[in-house]
Amino acid sequence: MRKHNLAFIDVETTGLNVTKHEIIELGCVLAKPSLEIIEEFELKIKPEHIENAEPVALKINGYDSADWVFAYTLSEAMKIFSQKVQNTIMVGHNLSFDYGFLEHALIKCGIANTMHYHKLDTISIAWAKLHRQPDLDRFSLRELCSRFNIENKKAHSALSDARATYELYKKMMVI
Repeated sequence: MRKHNLAFIDVETTGLNVTKHEIIELGCVLAKPSLEIIEEFELKIKPEHIENAEPVALKINGYDSADWVFAYTLSEAMKIFSQKVQNTIMVGHNLSFDYGFLEHALIKCGIANTMHYHKLDTISIAWAKLHRQPDLDRFSLRELCSRFNIENKKAHSALSDARATYELYKKMMVI
């Protein structure tokens, strides 16, 4: 595992139900095991069934159809994603949410999941390291970024949240 690069990943979706809602944005920071950044990328994905979207999800994500005019199809995005994250260890904040949507999308598109089977969740790491702190009630990305003085300029946009997760991971590895 020590030789595998890390993929700090965040997805934005049209809702919380993996079988009903869709990924509309995917952000990733690829880093070496030393945490030196290799590459960052963001993929906007055209929703196929925007009519199923939860209005609150679209508001939180800042979805505007004009910004998605040149977005990828899900299949195009998953092919690009699969190539870029090959043999990486996925790192996410609330990893099960992001991974569930990614796995569902990959299966739907008939594309193999090329990531290493190990995964890291920054919520789990934060809980393990900080659960005894009396001044910490929540382990949200916003709460932890505030605690560690991490600026997340565009919260709930995929690349910004992936960058924040990367910065959070770096800070938690030294405490």
